[in-house]
Amino acid sequence: MLPFFTNPYLNELIYSAIARYHFYSGNIDYKDTLDELFKNRSVIPSEEIGSHFSKLAEQLGSNYSVESILANYTIYPYYSSFLSKERQEGILQDIAGDGQGLYTRLGMVAGSICKKDGLQYCVECVKEDLNQNGEPYIHREHQLQGINYCPHHELQLRKYESGTTSRIEYVRFEIDKMNLSPIYEGNRYEEISIYLAKQAYKLLSMPLNQISREEITLKYRAILRKMNLVTVSSRIRQKELYQVFLSTFPKGFLEHHECALDMEKEYNWLKVITRNLKRHVHPFRHLLMLYFLELDVDDLIDFKTDAGPFGVGPFPCLNQAALHYKQRVIHTVEITRDFKTKLPIGTFRCSCGFVYARKGPDNSVRDQYRIGRKKAFGEVWQAKLEELARQNFSMREIARKLGADSITVKKYLTEKIEINKAGYEINKFQLQQYKNEILDEIKKNPYLSRKALREKIKKQYIFLYRHDKQWLMENLPNYKRKHQPTKKVDWEKRDKDYVKCIKKLYKKLLKEENTVRITISVLGNRLGILANLEKHLEKLPNTKKLLEEITESVERYQIRRCCRVIDQMILENEQVHLWRIQLIAAVKSNHFHKIRPQLELYLQEKQVVKKDEQTTTG
Repeated sequence: MLPFFTNPYLNELIYSAIARYHFYSGNIDYKDTLDELFKNRSVIPSEEIGSHFSKLAEQLGSNYSVESILANYTIYPYYSSFLSKERQEGILQDIAGDGQGLYTRLGMVAGSICKKDGLQYCVECVKEDLNQNGEPYIHREHQLQGINYCPHHELQLRKYESGTTSRIEYVRFEIDKMNLSPIYEGNRYEEISIYLAKQAYKLLSMPLNQISREEITLKYRAILRKMNLVTVSSRIRQKELYQVFLSTFPKGFLEHHECALDMEKEYNWLKVITRNLKRHVHPFRHLLMLYFLELDVDDLIDFKTDAGPFGVGPFPCLNQAALHYKQRVIHTVEITRDFKTKLPIGTFRCSCGFVYARKGPDNSVRDQYRIGRKKAFGEVWQAKLEELARQNFSMREIARKLGADSITVKKYLTEKIEINKAGYEINKFQLQQYKNEILDEIKKNPYLSRKALREKIKKQYIFLYRHDKQWLMENLPNYKRKHQPTKKVDWEKRDKDYVKCIKKLYKKLLKEENTVRITISVLGNRLGILANLEKHLEKLPNTKKLLEEITESVERYQIRRCCRVIDQMILENEQVHLWRIQLIAAVKSNHFHKIRPQLELYLQEKQVVKKDEQTTTG
């Protein structure tokens, strides 16, 4: 155990505390410091987290443990809440040992974004540290990937110019190497950046591994369900989510923070973050998701996870004639969607034959004891009905005891009712009546096809299809209507119409805010004529010629996208840099290199035009 150690300040990195220890211990060689702290002279320092914490905790004494160092003096809590339980457990083992698998488990190797180049600091935090402690230190909340503002003072962070080149050197903040000027560059994303910094700081304060990625995904789903972005079958409406998500952020913000989205990619980070996949997403992108959902980090623990529109079973049987009335004996629910309202409908079937349904979603436990519609009463209910009738109870009293109305009770007592295998009650008289009506219709129209017959007597057809399909199939006619000769297509007229429609749509596409590559499939899909464009283009010469003129290759589309960015920057009197154009237009470097000469020429022409306009105006 060490005779003394520079105990970490509030939210100081353990890396920083070790750097101060090296300075105050008087050690010249960093390997001596490594040997004193880790009993190992080959440990490689890590600014973000570190390793060999088991030996370090042993050397520092009983006030320290692997978990306390990890939770209080590293940036690990920034990542931990969004890791699976399996990875959380694995990281504790990595930290205690040599840490070989640590950064792979965190996703910092393949999934890092906005990676910081060196250590960062806040000017006001440095001044406060000098007043309170007599020296500055490395704050962990300033070293988080994607975060470029101080959560306390809402100021931009600055890079510390250490000048170190050694792999084993621990950098200690020195005041003479810091820029404490009060002048900052403007940032159009300042408001949202400050919000994200504050949320990231709250992540650092959360208890270690209190929540996991599995729970976070279900919490997201619960909120998205309230936003009507989850289908009845619990699938995310990805296209709608993509559109609403993009509209939440300032233009260019996602691209600037390396979080641009491509809906064509099956595993873009927005799809991954809302699905129960093994892939992990960077915590900064989770913060973007929380911003979109208007959810605070503090609410993550208490917010309920998604359990579907009707919750998790078992569900109560609401058959008042059964001994297990209101007991939770129904284990599953069948979920369909209401055709008009699009709301989920849950159907609950009990082994006693009682079947009921209601519209969701359920908003409380009380809703689970609500019946929207009784689909079937079942044999138990029927037997109880007959028993009560034999005891000479009144219709109203029987109805009260069985949870039905008097008309239903009278119907089941006076008419012969049977229960089919699916659990539905069938009126035999009604069944026979519908059979007779179908046979009469067949006699009147012996040459009707099955499809035409179904449209003519739809109610009877559907009823028999559900309750006596075998009889229906045996008695339907086999007559097939002869196909009428198809009308000859006037391709010349169609060609002219297509040209007119395509020109109109082309102009509209060029004006759309979100640029779209103009292809035959885009034009065809939007106009509903894709099949003809793909199969009969040779019969449409003018349409073919127009498509050859206006459809874009990938390169042509990239040039148009970049030119649009240039026009916007010139219009807003911004200084035009090609690297910014590439960033905003989201063009890969190898592609941008090919189109760069054309963009430079376009930019020169635009600047000349603008200069001439200014001269004329002046």
